[in-house]
Amino acid sequence: MRLRCLVVSYASPFRRTPFFVCATLGLALWLAQQPRALAQGAFSLTSASFRAGGTFAIPQVFDQGDCKGGNRSPQLTWRDAPPGTRGFAITMTDPDAPGRGWWHWAVAGIPATVVSLPENASASGFLRKLGAVEARNDFDTDGYGGPCPPPGKPHRYVITVYALNTADLRLAQGRPALMFDHEIGTAALGSARVVVNYGR
Repeated sequence: MRLRCLVVSYASPFRRTPFFVCATLGLALWLAQQPRALAQGAFSLTSASFRAGGTFAIPQVFDQGDCKGGNRSPQLTWRDAPPGTRGFAITMTDPDAPGRGWWHWAVAGIPATVVSLPENASASGFLRKLGAVEARNDFDTDGYGGPCPPPGKPHRYVITVYALNTADLRLAQGRPALMFDHEIGTAALGSARVVVNYGR
């Protein structure tokens, strides 16, 4: 790309300083030709444990009563968090359960440098090592509780990762999931989610 440079002089009481218009024009043209992949993408969430709109596998299913699974929290990876993110939180709910739905998982205090969780991060102690805290779910246990709907139509499970404007929500391990939900909502900059199904 060749440009013809136009020299413009700025009159000053002390000296005349040349400015090259072509430099600015050339930079603008160069930026316009760069791949759009350099732009900020949409905040997104994926998992190696399932696909969006798919079905939970047995390792993620609850492990009490009629449900015989591994109760392992899923592997999660998120990308392109909003600018200003200082921490992350994750929730998993069943909106098809009777009443207000069912809380399966809520975790906060994930550092902003973390962009993925391995499978079984809840029970393995991985989250504790990060300094994260987990709520008491509706099974009345702390941490992850996998899907275990009554027999019949499959239920939807909404897993959401939240980008937060703070690194500390001042939540304690084992506090109610609804308290986590409230505090996460006050600090959320953005969220990404996937919906997964499971039925018996």
